Amino acid sequence: MSESISHKGKIVKITPQLTTVAFVQHGACSECHAAGLCSMGDVAEKVVELPTDPYNKHAVGDEVEVLLKASMGFKAVYLAYLIPLVILLAAILGLMALGVGEVVAGLSGIAAVAVYYLLLWLFRGKLQTEYVFTIKR
Repeated sequence: MSESISHKGKIVKITPQLTTVAFVQHGACSECHAAGLCSMGDVAEKVVELPTDPYNKHAVGDEVEVLLKASMGFKAVYLAYLIPLVILLAAILGLMALGVGEVVAGLSGIAAVAVYYLLLWLFRGKLQTEYVFTIKR
């Protein structure tokens, strides 16, 4: 792949259809020398399921690198953050321009973003087919 986003992980499950890879996501303060003393350090285990490639022989426990095209990462940022921000601002500013009260405009903006996220959730199957992860040993 030309430009890609990668994370190192470990294969935890393999089926004929899907390979499950788990990787640890460290927060920004996990590298701090005092991270063990404060509770602010956030470390979370993320799990990614991707189609099993019958030609690559991997085993459970193998250390692998999970790759995603950088353009897909940018698209995810747009879908998750940029578009909802535009919807929120458009709803609030549009309703305020129409003379609606601040509380109603704010709640309507939040409702509009909630509807957007509901639509994303309903179309998650289509989005899953677009975001294809690959494994590099």
